[in-house]
Amino acid sequence: MTSDIEIRTANEPSLPPEPPEPTGPTGSTGPSASTWATLRALLLRLHFYAGILVAPFLLVAATTGLLYAASFQLEKVVHSHELTAPVPAGAQTVPLARQVAAATAAHPEGTVGAVRTSDEPGVTTQVLLDVPGMAESTRLAVFVDPYTGQVRGSLESYGGSGALPVRTWISQLHRHLHLGEPGRVYSEMAASWLWLVGLGGLVLWLSRRHRSGRRLRRFVAPERGARGSRRTLSWHGSVGLWALVGLLALSATGLTWSKYAGANVDVLQRSLGWSTPSLPAASGDHAEHGGHGDDADDAEGAARVADADQVVRAATGSGLSGPLEIVWPAEPGSSYVVKENDRLWPQRNDQVAVDPATAGVTAELRFEDYPIGAKLTRWGIDGHMGALFGLANQILLAVLALALISVIVWGYRMWWLRRPTRGFGAPYARGGLRRLPLVVTLPLAAVAIAAGVFLPLLGLSLLAFLVVDVVLARVAASRERVSRTAG
Repeated sequence: MTSDIEIRTANEPSLPPEPPEPTGPTGSTGPSASTWATLRALLLRLHFYAGILVAPFLLVAATTGLLYAASFQLEKVVHSHELTAPVPAGAQTVPLARQVAAATAAHPEGTVGAVRTSDEPGVTTQVLLDVPGMAESTRLAVFVDPYTGQVRGSLESYGGSGALPVRTWISQLHRHLHLGEPGRVYSEMAASWLWLVGLGGLVLWLSRRHRSGRRLRRFVAPERGARGSRRTLSWHGSVGLWALVGLLALSATGLTWSKYAGANVDVLQRSLGWSTPSLPAASGDHAEHGGHGDDADDAEGAARVADADQVVRAATGSGLSGPLEIVWPAEPGSSYVVKENDRLWPQRNDQVAVDPATAGVTAELRFEDYPIGAKLTRWGIDGHMGALFGLANQILLAVLALALISVIVWGYRMWWLRRPTRGFGAPYARGGLRRLPLVVTLPLAAVAIAAGVFLPLLGLSLLAFLVVDVVLARVAASRERVSRTAG
């Protein structure tokens, strides 16, 4: 959030001088105050160089995230022909089974995997087909006019969110820059370091404002009348403060998709009982008879198989409503699974299993019965993806992305004004870790190790920084001793 750089340029008044180093956060003196001063110097150095070296990752993540926040509206515009259909007078829809038949007739190479309906007028039905040769997690979405049963087009649909080509391209740009698995390192690095940079900046901002005796308004809002670097620092800290909670929430939810930390998140969720429950596997009562009868028996069994309309009626009879997703049986005799597909708040996420032979509900999974951890995970992921509150959610994501971009730009401006070529030299002394007492170093080391194990990319890069910092401090001290001896 802030590197606490205080710069004076031409025609600019200097900032109030820093207190003497022995002064701690409470104005006390002595060993504890000296320890705080050393710890703060280390934090300043870490925050400053992390901002310089890690900020490019954060800047890319924020810029692509800003694009993703707009991708929902872009998708509606670019694919409006497929997503919408004219609403005729009377607005009577044709049977869902007929819509599915139209989709499979248009694309006989695919098999039905799921069907997504809508409760909004003028929105097409999506029949998702599994087609050989398509990319992983990708299906062919066939869009059917619910009023005429005519196919309006087909597009690739990616993932559980059903992202269409425009949103898929932007989403993958944000996730891995279209570089595949190696590209995921950038987003994980950004999400991991955001915690250290953000919380470290918060500590620096709080301690600086306390020591300088500023009023609360100047702590939470940019300083009025400030000019030059002082104004930049004021905006950098204030905007970072307001955006911090939202950015940390995005970081935490984003890590669930990461390559290395994501595996640790899965383990943690399972150990805490936060995993999303699944609908009990249920097969139709007649599944065990499949393949054991003569042709007449097979024909009779086929006649008893429920169609899509019967499945939907069974699900709505069990209380499901809104946009629905009907997942086709994975094998003959197994159940249909009908899911509420409403991600807006309040959410509808109930599920039921429907026996294809009897069209009866055989199992239920209600969202209200989820563990609180699973609910928080669901809400967090939907919020990160801009689906939880619809347009308001997407606007919030855009605001957070713009705030992070601004904070980074202000941070780089402060660095540019204090760059070594202007005669300022290194902004903060090296070797702060080496000067800390053992009673402080050991807890810090324990926290750093725990964070590094859980967030491997953060741990490795942080370890590299600390090792280089200590080595450079020793080299500088050795050169100084040689210089004094020679003098």
